[in-house]
Amino acid sequence: MEITVQWIRTSWTKQSRGGEAASRRNATPIGFALPHAEADSAHVIRMHERDGFEPYGTQEDRGRVDVQLREADGRLRVLPRVEPLFALPPRPRRPPAVRLAPGQWVRWQLNYRFSSMAGMQDWSYWLDTFNIAYGPVNADVFLSAPTVFVDEQGPLR
Repeated sequence: MEITVQWIRTSWTKQSRGGEAASRRNATPIGFALPHAEADSAHVIRMHERDGFEPYGTQEDRGRVDVQLREADGRLRVLPRVEPLFALPPRPRRPPAVRLAPGQWVRWQLNYRFSSMAGMQDWSYWLDTFNIAYGPVNADVFLSAPTVFVDEQGPLR
């Protein structure tokens, strides 16, 4: 069965936490039309504060995306990994994995706050959005409402 993965990472500093810069950041898309892709590749989009949150898209090997994907019993089990142990907010209890039936898709969002190791630089922030579909899809699938939405965003202060 086909698996379609889109990973969007938006990153910023405290300079985009308020005012006009925050408005630009908050207006960034959480889904994009899909380019023609190779099998086992993921559509990866990066948007950075330093570039005015202009999207930059690439295709990467699906195995490099921080999400566990497992097919079993005609369903796809989806669970994003939370790798950065040094990031906030803490996630002592995570939502359970989502099991998609063919024709369904999930949008899962997680956010992070980081400081430099020595505390010499300002905070930096990420928002990861994973759009994952199970089964054949059209190029505009991630521009519509998902079958399942998981909001795992926590307070970043």
